[in-house]
Amino acid sequence: MTDTPETDSGRHTTGDERLYRLQQRLAEFAAARGWEPYHTPKNLAVALSVEASELVEIFQWLTPEQSARVMDEPDTAHRVADEVADVLAYLLQFCQVLGVDVLDALAAKVERNELRFPVTGPTTAHRHSSE
Repeated sequence: MTDTPETDSGRHTTGDERLYRLQQRLAEFAAARGWEPYHTPKNLAVALSVEASELVEIFQWLTPEQSARVMDEPDTAHRVADEVADVLAYLLQFCQVLGVDVLDALAAKVERNELRFPVTGPTTAHRHSSE
């Protein structure tokens, strides 16, 4: 058995295809409501930031231990999943408007980080990729 979702025709889809279809679905959703004029790079970047902040808000006062168990509580797990979906939706719309292939951009960034932060011995927690 595979974890790869199936299409209506029964053939398996890749993550790339699923991502593309979701991006198209988001574009169609916005177009059907006449929202394209509002989906500028600036507005989508702001919306993405707002949704990311709503995700952060869930974790704001939690201890590290509590944050590690956040998905154990159904109501909180649902809130986390909803905010993750909102963040991803705005990121995909942002990428579509600007013509950024999100998977290619991520792969290139991982490659740069692998060069920037080579493994030189035992795993250390001295520096993070955001530094």
